[in-house]
Amino acid sequence: MFQDFDATTRPEAGPPRLAALRAAMADAGLHGFLVPRADAHQGEYVADCDARLVWLTGFTGSAGFCAVLPDRAGLFVDGRYRVQARAQTDGAAFTVVPWPDTKLAAWLRDSAPEGARIGFDPWLHTVRDIEALRRGLDGSGIELFEHDNLVDAVWLDRPAPPAAPTRAHPDELAGRSAADKRAALAADLTAAGHDCAVLTQPDSICWLLNIRGSDIPRIPIMQGFAILHADGRVDLFTDAAKLSGLDEHLGPAVAVHPAGDFAASLRDLSGQVRIDRDSAPLAVQLALDSAPGTAIAGADPCLLPKATKTEAELAGAEAAHLRDGAAMVEFLCWLDGRKAALSSDPLTEIDCVTELERCRAATGALRDISFDTIAGTGPHGAIVHYRVTRATNRAVVPGDLLLIDSGGQYDDGTTDITRTIAMGDVASDARAAFTRVVQGMIAISRARFPRGVAGRDIDALARFPLWLAGQDYDHGTGHGVGSYLSVHEGPQRLARSGAEPLLPGMILSNEPGYYREGAFGIRIENLVVVEPARALPGGDADRDWLALRTLTHVPIDRSALDPAMLSPEEIAWLDAYHAETRRRLAPLVSTAARDWLTTATRALQS
Repeated sequence: MFQDFDATTRPEAGPPRLAALRAAMADAGLHGFLVPRADAHQGEYVADCDARLVWLTGFTGSAGFCAVLPDRAGLFVDGRYRVQARAQTDGAAFTVVPWPDTKLAAWLRDSAPEGARIGFDPWLHTVRDIEALRRGLDGSGIELFEHDNLVDAVWLDRPAPPAAPTRAHPDELAGRSAADKRAALAADLTAAGHDCAVLTQPDSICWLLNIRGSDIPRIPIMQGFAILHADGRVDLFTDAAKLSGLDEHLGPAVAVHPAGDFAASLRDLSGQVRIDRDSAPLAVQLALDSAPGTAIAGADPCLLPKATKTEAELAGAEAAHLRDGAAMVEFLCWLDGRKAALSSDPLTEIDCVTELERCRAATGALRDISFDTIAGTGPHGAIVHYRVTRATNRAVVPGDLLLIDSGGQYDDGTTDITRTIAMGDVASDARAAFTRVVQGMIAISRARFPRGVAGRDIDALARFPLWLAGQDYDHGTGHGVGSYLSVHEGPQRLARSGAEPLLPGMILSNEPGYYREGAFGIRIENLVVVEPARALPGGDADRDWLALRTLTHVPIDRSALDPAMLSPEEIAWLDAYHAETRRRLAPLVSTAARDWLTTATRALQS
């Protein structure tokens, strides 16, 4: 199996590690130190050697940071992770701070001693973040200092950096050769008057060079840095051993250098050097400050081309989702067969994760899962990014809502799907909330909008049915998804913070939810792709209209719905979705699963 069920951290390990860090702070003449989740690439998922926040606190969520002071340590997490953070950490040592409701600068002003010197590793914080923090601390007397990483100094058994092999990603799946991508982006740099661009995000580098790696579980990337020059050349900084056998694929325009040479090479750059201040470490800016060239703020040039998928990538996504959808149907058929015997034949969260991975592996095409499967039954479903361990493994109880969020990594695409299943009769309040979540998902699925609209402009469509009932959820409605790359990809988002206009070819998740701590969690997720919308009679023909086409086809649990709450238009959409799901998947599944699929996709509207 790709997923294991070991508990990777223990709350009791935190206090002695915190004490060691505080001793190192005192020796360095610092009154505080910042410990982010991020690595030097600002990745959501990090290698074991970069899991400093996990090591220090025990918190394993994919976003957050800790501010350590002599007498307190604030663990800053957003609404997705507050329940999880309280469960995974020693509450006497670490205080969970609601972020971004509470800003770090405000917390430091209230908590740090007067004239405090706060240290941070400039490789782990972006230019933009440190600038914002310094503005927030202006006039407080609190000073920020770049410093060697003090966690690394006290982490005595820190793992070695990853050194996994890298492989070529076929041009026929990418839809463009690496040479074509380099030439196109180089032309964009030239048009902007930029001599080169610094690339610090591994998925951008892997996309640009048509390579995939194995440095991070679940995300097929190779860690490294790169400099893209305006003549199309690339200087790539990574362990050359990872690239064994790829000389011909990379070609003479890509020069490979040791990772340790990156900072020195930055200091040698001349001309106009583009850096993305939202993702580049402050250390990159500091190195360029002593270079003959001039640092120019600009977006990573790979972001939009990577986000707007080629026809080949979209075809791959379609194929991956059909394959993955068939695996999900096999799993849901199996799960339905277990419902009636829960009392005599117990079913656990680990059983569900194991069976679902088995179904995906049976396709013969699974490279990896795209993240650790979330299988939360009853109150565990309210932990948005719950990861089951042997210690937390809960049996499914009749009447539970079982939330399954999972995905696969295939050569031709990345999938991400959530279904919430009623394991017997559920309470009326849970049924009503489930129906509102489905209504929100349908609203996004049916959305039409003119070009120029961003994710923040339509996020509220998914929340409106919940808002009418005084309910909401603390995560975005959707994130971008890569093409056999990161399951969470920018710059597009369906969220209040999603400022990037949506463009044809962008793939996003559509996943409203509702969570009641200690009781249940609900989330329904499909992936959608932005595409041109067909003209409507009487519509504004002079506008460029876009729509969202659903890529994911897997039945939604009709037994958890209250059909009386649905409008005729919502029922028509759901019936059409289920009919299309049956048409697409019936030829791909076993006889037993086909019979289950026929029942699961019956029309609500007779």
